[in-house]
Amino acid sequence: MEQAGRAASRAIRTGHKVLAAGNGGSAADAQHFVGELVGRFLRERAALPAVSLCTDPSTVTSIGNDYGYEQVFARQVQGLGAAGDVFLGISTSGRSPNIVCAMREARKRGMTVIGLLGGDGGAALPLCDIALVVPADKAARIQEVHTFVVHILCEMIERGIQ
Repeated sequence: MEQAGRAASRAIRTGHKVLAAGNGGSAADAQHFVGELVGRFLRERAALPAVSLCTDPSTVTSIGNDYGYEQVFARQVQGLGAAGDVFLGISTSGRSPNIVCAMREARKRGMTVIGLLGGDGGAALPLCDIALVVPADKAARIQEVHTFVVHILCEMIERGIQ
């Protein structure tokens, strides 16, 4: 977690941004994370540059329709991501094809890839620069830990940008 917090803080301090994505409950975690950064978590401060790739149904459905659901996040990373940015991919299994594709695209673009994963990390694990893996099999337990990790990361980022 310390490495992930430092990486995101460094990106923001140097004028870069954080992109986050997930499916279902993991999409909610990505939105929560971004909301805390753009809004505030514990401290009054300026808004931080962060974007959830899950929140625009027109974009997600048009990409899904034209390119396939596996590409819904990768296309957004392609359009919004740049070297020095951070991509946070959240997957309770580590096997979500659209998260794996987005991680590949983020790596191509020179972004730091952080995975918030579960189980054994799945296919996403080797694509991560920093992997935070919850070694559990039940999605509910993994998501509970992911929510905790999101809060810790937000606090670390707020401290790290000063």
